[in-house]
Amino acid sequence: MRAFVLALVLILDAAVAAGFPVEEETLFPSAEPELRVLSILSTTDTSVLQPLIADFQSREPGVAVRYTVANSQAVFSAIHDEGLAFDLVISSAMDLQMKLANDGFAASYGSGPTAQLPAWAHWQNRLFAFAQENVVLIASRSGFGGLPLPQTRRDLIEVLRDNPDRFRGRIGTYNPELSGAGYLFATQDARQSDSFWRLAEVMGGLAPRLYTTSNEMITDLKQGQLVLAYNVLGSYAEPRLDGDPDAEVIELEDYTLTLLRTGLIPVSARAPDLGGRFLDFLLGPDGQRLLRDKAGLPPIDEVALSRGPHLRPMRLEPGLLVFLDRLKRRGFLDEWTAALSRN
Repeated sequence: MRAFVLALVLILDAAVAAGFPVEEETLFPSAEPELRVLSILSTTDTSVLQPLIADFQSREPGVAVRYTVANSQAVFSAIHDEGLAFDLVISSAMDLQMKLANDGFAASYGSGPTAQLPAWAHWQNRLFAFAQENVVLIASRSGFGGLPLPQTRRDLIEVLRDNPDRFRGRIGTYNPELSGAGYLFATQDARQSDSFWRLAEVMGGLAPRLYTTSNEMITDLKQGQLVLAYNVLGSYAEPRLDGDPDAEVIELEDYTLTLLRTGLIPVSARAPDLGGRFLDFLLGPDGQRLLRDKAGLPPIDEVALSRGPHLRPMRLEPGLLVFLDRLKRRGFLDEWTAALSRN
């Protein structure tokens, strides 16, 4: 009977999910026959959160977990446009998550763990940060050929401008037209400093390669196809490049953006109580420890931010919505495209 119910749930869920592109979908079955299904929609790779799902299920043996991975734009559309029934939505695209919460697609939720979050890490009891991740530059020492590795954006602009043959076709960065996280990083860069546009112009003259994920950039750097990649998630770069004598992960000293990875419970959730229980687990001491030690995601830590004056956390606030306006988005992307083609 349990197998029949599980199969029926999967058939129904597959039909629901068919309307948007899925990258991965994994069922973690329950250990006990009293079956309930927690459905999580996420931009985070299954392998990253698998240790936390396993620990959560050891505490909730009657709960199966269906974990679905899609890119940030697809995650947003699945909830905002299609109203699909997921119990928890996890994303690295803070602006799109904020729009879901602001537009009424996130349920109000409060608990002991959510109450412990600092003010900058939650919004109106609807959106909650559970990890903070620095956005970094990664570089190949051999690719630089003895040139000093840049420590600021001014350094980066100068080394690219002065050595075009070395870097042409070997620079990676996000494509903000296709990547929600890439668009967020680009718009936040533009808000922080005018140097972003000068850097875009210089990179544009060197035939940069455009990507939709950090992992693709890291892979190409490790394989020698890139000399450097700009705006890469440090939580992905550090474990993959650890121990590689040729690779360097650089937090730029003029400023380093700090992303908040967030979760929300959609109003369309079938089991919002399960979504809340998993969110509380992520925010609790055991979940935060596992995030750091097993998933490689830095937990929420005000002290770490205070010790890094170069760190610029992107706060959960309505200002994130500015560049999601259709006309502003089109204008920003047009300006970005023009900057890359001015040389």
